[in-house]
Amino acid sequence: MSMRNDVLTDAQVDTEIERLNASPLVKLARKERSVRYARRRYLYDLRRLEQRGKQLADAGYTLESLEALLIREDETEEGDSECRSFM
Repeated sequence: MSMRNDVLTDAQVDTEIERLNASPLVKLARKERSVRYARRRYLYDLRRLEQRGKQLADAGYTLESLEALLIREDETEEGDSECRSFM
């Protein structure tokens, strides 16, 4: 179906959409896009984690001190589910 100079009716548009949605080639391309976007989201999440790690390190936190702080908070506030901020 050539769509360059054609004026499509609503019914033709609906038919073409149904055809394309059923196409295995469209399904393949959607899967590829999904994988690509998932990898980019993962990359952005890692960058945010790195930035947060730099903030914590600049504030003087280490893995050991952070774990010790969390353990102390758990022991002193049993039953309190409030989330603490480190900054």
